[in-house]
Amino acid sequence: MIIGIDLGTTNSLAACFVDGRACIIPNRLRKNLTPSVVAVDGKAQILVGETAREYGLLHPERTAELFKRFMGSERQYDLGGHKFRPEDLSAMVLRSLKEDAESFLGEQVQEAVISVPAYFDDKRRRATKLAGELAGLKVERIISEPTAAAITYGLYDKTENTRFLVFDLGGGTFDVSILELSGPILEVRAVAGDNYLGGEDFTRILEQEFYERNGLKEDGLEWKERAAVHEAAENSKKRFSLEETVKMRCRIKGEEKELSMNLTEYGKLCQPLLERIRRPIQKSIADAHLKLQDIDQVVLVGGATRMPVVKDFVVKLFHKFPDVSVHPDEAVALGAAIQGAMKSRNREVREMILTDVCAFTLGTEVARERREGVYEAGHFCPIIERNTVIPASRTERFYTIRNNQDRIRIEVYQGESRLTANNLLLGSLDIQVPKNTAGAEAVDVTYTYDINSILEVEVKVVSTGKVKKQIIKGRHNTMTDEEIKARMEALSYLKIPPRDQEENRLLLLLGEQCYEKSTGERRSRIESLMQAFEAALDSRDGERIREAGDRLKACLDG
Repeated sequence: MIIGIDLGTTNSLAACFVDGRACIIPNRLRKNLTPSVVAVDGKAQILVGETAREYGLLHPERTAELFKRFMGSERQYDLGGHKFRPEDLSAMVLRSLKEDAESFLGEQVQEAVISVPAYFDDKRRRATKLAGELAGLKVERIISEPTAAAITYGLYDKTENTRFLVFDLGGGTFDVSILELSGPILEVRAVAGDNYLGGEDFTRILEQEFYERNGLKEDGLEWKERAAVHEAAENSKKRFSLEETVKMRCRIKGEEKELSMNLTEYGKLCQPLLERIRRPIQKSIADAHLKLQDIDQVVLVGGATRMPVVKDFVVKLFHKFPDVSVHPDEAVALGAAIQGAMKSRNREVREMILTDVCAFTLGTEVARERREGVYEAGHFCPIIERNTVIPASRTERFYTIRNNQDRIRIEVYQGESRLTANNLLLGSLDIQVPKNTAGAEAVDVTYTYDINSILEVEVKVVSTGKVKKQIIKGRHNTMTDEEIKARMEALSYLKIPPRDQEENRLLLLLGEQCYEKSTGERRSRIESLMQAFEAALDSRDGERIREAGDRLKACLDG
């Protein structure tokens, strides 16, 4: 069984293809979404998901979130003295999803298709693949999120010969893909995006306005107060879907602070973010050689597309109402599961030919002649242009620039700048050439890029026929099987609580929060119910635990 996983910035989820359809796999709390949050408690136990998020409100110094934004970087997180990279934290989320899938399916799960933002570059994609391997998964394919959503749309929608734009705004990233569905062929025409723009930025708008209107300095607040403001802003942002005016209240330094805002005011504050959304859309339209009116349908994907300001923006930009038949939170995971079923040759999947594109230009560094005999290095020569349909193979010929030059170095870059200093260095390889006069010797450089974003570079010396090949794995996030195993063992001292204890742990954390926020008789009531629940847990009596838990939950819900 190959499962599909949407590893999101704020939430993650898994799906599978069974009984002729794709379905979401519920987590251990019987919910579809698992928050992409990881915490380490005082006993070196790993907490993942909703439990980690609630624990983080009490112990933010031991909790990490939004780490997907830093995949492929050298950033480290220190959680209570334990150091992790973004790949380690993502692996813990993936392992939690893997365990949930195994419980749901009643069998071992070892393979997965994992989605990434379409605009993730090479090192971020490789970091995601590494996270899957650290979680004990064989990553069958890395698939772009809008493409995965389009598979869901293309499989279940009866409309053919449709050109549509997938507008994917998640918690931390924005992607836009233009696709064309023609019979069984789903062709990606162009992709663009912003890896640092998502729903969290729209929450941040409310936070900043709350601080400004109440004359508060964010840096001068305690971490619990900042966490409370963030939580209130997130809830207020969601309430705009139901209410025209929202009131955001928080207790700061013992005083009740308030922010009242209507949807029109909020929309004006969000204009800079909406302009950032506009730019990738315009870029993708231009790359696909289309006009806005050429788009037949706009499909909304990602939880942040529920915001009225975003929906209104889309309607005004395209002069048409977006398609909402695809569940914004689940479309990507469902598409990844369908892709997994295709890969395993499941006969119940409608045959679909999927073409994807290269999100970034791939090329090499060259020296340009500034004046006769004087060369300047650091210039970028594109070989495979962005939005080229993959798999793709392209060849360029390069010449020596000095007399008696006996070696040529091919440095492989990814990016759009004309200068290599502004692009991402993926790797390099050297090849010997016969000594000769400048320009007399040449090499043919061939880039071959496959559907999993694996780049092979082949260099052939024209005069001798000597060939050198190399799979470019980049300087970051490349680990051997032995290194992966060693990293897994290095993290093994961290204990993960049994699945069946997750609900009880979460209930205790919610109780702690309510206790801290309450006073007087209410606080005493919560403490009494929590003590009774803890005593029931110590007794290991299932019926007693259930009854005490129900009483505590009823009190907290109230």
